[in-house]
Amino acid sequence: MKLQGRIALITGGGRGIGRAIALVFAREGAQVAVAARSLDQVEQVAREIADHYTTNALPIVCDVSDVESVERMFARATQNMGRSPDILVNNAGIAVSAPLTKTSDELWRQHLAINLSGTFYCTRAALPPMIERGWGRVINIASIAGKIGAPYIAAYSASKHGVLGLTRSAALEVAAKGITVNAICPGYVDTDMTTRALENIAKRTGLREEQALESIKQMSPQNRLVEPEEVAALALLLASEEGRGIHGQAINVDGGTVLY
Repeated sequence: MKLQGRIALITGGGRGIGRAIALVFAREGAQVAVAARSLDQVEQVAREIADHYTTNALPIVCDVSDVESVERMFARATQNMGRSPDILVNNAGIAVSAPLTKTSDELWRQHLAINLSGTFYCTRAALPPMIERGWGRVINIASIAGKIGAPYIAAYSASKHGVLGLTRSAALEVAAKGITVNAICPGYVDTDMTTRALENIAKRTGLREEQALESIKQMSPQNRLVEPEEVAALALLLASEEGRGIHGQAINVDGGTVLY
C-alpha cells in the first residue's frame, strides 16, 4: 500500500473531491481525518471508510476560515491519531458566481477567507511537525481558474490565483526539508459545486440545465466533466513516495482545457 503508516488530514472531506481523496488514501493504508463544516457529511465518509477498509477514519468539524477552528482541528487530529498529519489536503472551498460590479464585499471576503486564508492557516499549522520529522506532503486543491480568468467568477478566480502563489512560495521554503507542496487545478468536476454552477448559468442565461451542462462540457477538448476519482488519483501520486520529485507545481486535471 502506497500510504501505509501515514496520517492524512483532508479539509472539505465530506463530499465530492475531498470524499474521493479520503477513500483513495484509506484504500492505500493511510489513517484519514476528514474535516468539514457539516458533521453529518464527514461522519458518513468515516463510516464508508470503516465499512470498506481496515484503517482508521476520524470525522472533525472545522471552519477553515476561522484560525481557532483550524487549531482545534489539528489538535484533535494529533490527539486521536497519535501524531500530527503527514499529509495535508487543502480542499475546503466555495465557488459563488456574480458579475464583478455585483460582487458584494461579503462575497469577496468569503472567497478569500475560505479558499485562500483557510489554505494558509492549515498549511501554517501542518508544516512545523512535518519539518521536524523531515517528511510531509501538502496538496492544495486549486482550479484552472487559478491560472486563467473568466467572467462572473472574479472572487473565486482571485482566491485560487492566491492559492497558487502560496503553493509556490511554501514549496521553495521547504524544498530541502523532505516536504513537497503542490497544487491540483481541476476543471469542471462532476460534483455538487458544478451542479450549483449549472443552476446559476441557467438562471443567468435562460438555458435549460441540460443545455448549460453541454456548454460546460464543450469547454473541454474531451467534451466531458472530470470525475472526482481522477483528481484523487493525482492526489495519491503527490502524496506517495513516487511523487516526491513533483514539487511546487500546479497540475491541471481538466481534459486539456488549459494547456499550461
